[in-house]
Amino acid sequence: MPLLGTAGKMEDKMNRLVISLLLATASMTVSMNAIAAPVPDTTMARPAPATVHYRTATVEGVKIFYREAGPADGPVVLLLHGFPTSSHMFRNLIPQLADRYHVIAPDYPGFGQSDAPGHETFTYSFAHYADMVDTLMGQLGAKRYAMYVMDYGAPVGYRLALKHPERVSGLIVQNGNAYEEGLGAFWDPVKAYWKSGSAEDRAAQAWVVTLKATKFQYTDGVKDVSRISPDNWVQDQALLDRPGNKDIQLDLFYDYRTNVPLYPRFQQFFRDRKPPTLILWGKNDTIFPESGAHPYMKDLPDAEMHILDTGHFALEDKLDVMAPLIRDFLDREVAAR
Repeated sequence: MPLLGTAGKMEDKMNRLVISLLLATASMTVSMNAIAAPVPDTTMARPAPATVHYRTATVEGVKIFYREAGPADGPVVLLLHGFPTSSHMFRNLIPQLADRYHVIAPDYPGFGQSDAPGHETFTYSFAHYADMVDTLMGQLGAKRYAMYVMDYGAPVGYRLALKHPERVSGLIVQNGNAYEEGLGAFWDPVKAYWKSGSAEDRAAQAWVVTLKATKFQYTDGVKDVSRISPDNWVQDQALLDRPGNKDIQLDLFYDYRTNVPLYPRFQQFFRDRKPPTLILWGKNDTIFPESGAHPYMKDLPDAEMHILDTGHFALEDKLDVMAPLIRDFLDREVAAR
């Protein structure tokens, strides 16, 4: 009996040893498999950043700079900038759209990287700008396009729409005026200049090309100024300070008076064509206040409107809000048609 008991104990130990070896082997197998298993490449799930091309075209002997990105056969989105900036204002938005849309953002003559011929030899007017953008779009083969219009971009874009209403596939309106209700107190001294055209009233408008005024346009009405890159006003001011540029800008301030009589025609275009429209408006804008946003709904009752708690250059402060709204709008109303 004692011998049998000892043998039983030895067998039990052997069984436990075998089980331990099996468990150890299984653990090593799992560990080796874990080491050998490829690490998931999460970068493969992320789209590559869009490549933006910086190009120039010659229109009427003037070099027009433009940013271009996205598939050549994608729906075209034309981005029209305001004063005192350039296509630079769209630098962060373009990559948000360019995976699907063919994005084109020109600089008007006298702005950004485009030529700035002297105002004595070149007509700086909104009608001329619309004609030149029209020619550029023809050179690029863009026969239909949605337009993002902001500030000066509104009269340029709406004049373009009057020339070719059938080409407008949609509108994104950001602090771009088409109604007299939107010309508030800021415009009173400008209207005096329109009325008189005098050298005195012209000189009184020269403050608009100063650094103080340029910085004001980016920071006024913005709750968190740390979100606004100072590169904006530094770059814009460097271009405004080019010799002769002050007179270019004052010519345009005077010519803005020619847009106001066209407001009824712009509004008729809205009613007749009813383009899909997204309105994004910085409600704290001193230059084009919120009062200019709501009249659009009279003529475009199906428009989508978002009033944002920011100022004039809303993209600088609210890109995280605006880009998804713009993308959703384009996907639903432009690409899907």
